[in-house]
Amino acid sequence: MPEKIIIDTDPGVDDIMAMFFALQSPELEVLGLTTVFGGGLKADTALNAIRVVETAGRPDIPVVAGADRPLLLPRRREMGWPGHGEDRLGNMGDHLPQPKGRPIAKRAAEFIIEMVMAHPGEVTLVPIGPFTNIALALRLEPRLVQNVKQVVVMGGSAYRGGNASAVAEANIFNDPHAAKIVFEAGWPMVMAGLDVTWDYFALPALFEEIAALKTPVSDFISAIYPCYRDAQALPGGAIGIPDLHAVAYVVDPGLYRVRRMPVIVEAEGPLRGITAVDQRPFGPETPAVDVILGVDGPRIEALFKERIGKYR
Repeated sequence: MPEKIIIDTDPGVDDIMAMFFALQSPELEVLGLTTVFGGGLKADTALNAIRVVETAGRPDIPVVAGADRPLLLPRRREMGWPGHGEDRLGNMGDHLPQPKGRPIAKRAAEFIIEMVMAHPGEVTLVPIGPFTNIALALRLEPRLVQNVKQVVVMGGSAYRGGNASAVAEANIFNDPHAAKIVFEAGWPMVMAGLDVTWDYFALPALFEEIAALKTPVSDFISAIYPCYRDAQALPGGAIGIPDLHAVAYVVDPGLYRVRRMPVIVEAEGPLRGITAVDQRPFGPETPAVDVILGVDGPRIEALFKERIGKYR
């Protein structure tokens, strides 16, 4: 039986790669895409998600708009990390297929609650943007903790420091209060953060192979990839693909090296957004999560290439 998942996303170049991967993974049944605020000046993350499902030939998958600001922090007006571009489509939105559909008339937190409670013990939540929608759903329906199968997040950093600040990864930093709620909920949880992101780098040769496929999906990826590559500015044009790992973990946990540890989130002050792991043998009261520390690089690359190659 395919794993039922909801991807909560702020597309986002790497979000889009992860979603295309998910939509061609027979191990997964994508119940819907819920969207959350992103860092672009012109971005509408729900419409970006609609472009993804339409380009993938899956307009049947519902897209549900969610929070447009953090729980407590002020709404951000400035552009986020430039690798996504102002439109979160690598500044190529005007050159890509325009969305035909619209988000369904529901809020993301409501949709998450309805799906989880309709399928108790079966739904995996995969937030790959700020965790605001997940925290709101949990506040509206605390029974989610007992009824969700697991929560696999892209966010945080055990040992790699931060990218949005010296200590904080961006999804946590952008709504640390929501992250604190999610990490402290006590449900089965996996953290795919910067540790695994910086363990595997995709080289330009992979994207040259994808570009050669000449499908609507490969053309979409090829259009948005250069902005993302150039902003990372890594040797040899390599890139990390953070969001891919949260989705791929659900497909095949055996690809990953994992250690179970308590994770403490700081929501205020100069360490805002830090995800501190506690390695003491007696540990704190904070619930432990499975922290992904590494990945089999050749296998994840082969799997990504295979799934993108299934589009015609």
